[in-house]
Amino acid sequence: MGKKTKMKIPIEISARHIHLCQEDLENLFGKGYKLKSQRKLSQADEFAAQETLTMVGPKGKFKNVRIVGPLRDQTQVDISRTDGYKLGDIPSLRISSDVTGSAPITLIGPEGKVELKEGLICAKRHIHMNPKEAEKFGVKDRQIVSLKISGKRALTFHDVIVRVKPGFKTTLHLDTDEANAGWIEMGDEGELVK
Repeated sequence: MGKKTKMKIPIEISARHIHLCQEDLENLFGKGYKLKSQRKLSQADEFAAQETLTMVGPKGKFKNVRIVGPLRDQTQVDISRTDGYKLGDIPSLRISSDVTGSAPITLIGPEGKVELKEGLICAKRHIHMNPKEAEKFGVKDRQIVSLKISGKRALTFHDVIVRVKPGFKTTLHLDTDEANAGWIEMGDEGELVK
């Protein structure tokens, strides 16, 4: 019997960042403003913008927080739980784009300020895949899997959600707290466990 091939997934680490909608972009940077790409990210059409903002919570703030494009239908601010302690507002753990009823946050740009009533979240760990890759790995959209990490602080992440969409590239997205817990660096790999 042949040896079973391990299903390796590359890992990316997401630091705090902001996704803006058109209205909030214009309130922060001026009418008709367009984001400028600094570098392309691994997922289709996504880029780190040149522009940054200041985010302000009840107890603290972060300056120079990177905006990620393209624009979305609703503004979303992604932070780690540790970031939440500094801001004074612990975000709820959410699937990306699920911001209804989430925590408030204030964003300050060069031309204005936006006080969001909701939008601050800690994104659930997730794996991006396109349909062909999902078929290869034997998983489907919204399936919950685990990912085993080897190394100095070996661990297994449970409750990892699979997000399948054309144009996606297979990568696991962790926040900085999760990466630090596993002594994980950008480009490390984990083994998919179904």
